[in-house]
Amino acid sequence: MAEKEQVEKKSEEVATEEAERIARRKREERWGVANIYSSKNDTIITITDISGAETIAVGSGGMIVKADREEGSPYAAMQAAFKAASKAKERGITAVHIKIRAPGGHGSKTPGPGAQAVVRALARSGLRIGKIEDVTPTPTDTTKRPGGRRGRRV
Repeated sequence: MAEKEQVEKKSEEVATEEAERIARRKREERWGVANIYSSKNDTIITITDISGAETIAVGSGGMIVKADREEGSPYAAMQAAFKAASKAKERGITAVHIKIRAPGGHGSKTPGPGAQAVVRALARSGLRIGKIEDVTPTPTDTTKRPGGRRGRRV
């Protein structure tokens, strides 16, 4: 009988410890939003608070590499993401929701080569990732494309 009580007591202790650990993890988590703009020429990462009002960290491909043609590369995007993530972690952000945006409108509707590299880099840097969504502006009915009636003559 005494053994049964001890086993029950231990299982209760384990359950409360587990609940405390989960609650502590949830309390310590501070969420932010990683806005990623990725075109073929550049990748810009902006990490904000959850409301989007306060910018916490910024990084772009142009801040990392010297040559203009390399700004949109996955390497530059990855390094910019690591830089922005470390700045965000310094300021207390532990988890992020990711919003990926391509040029959209008249431009390309697909994100550039740096977008995937940024997501991988943010995950690798130790930030917890919540949801990933595409926020590319797509026109339902668009304005007239540039180039005129006869198109762009080269």
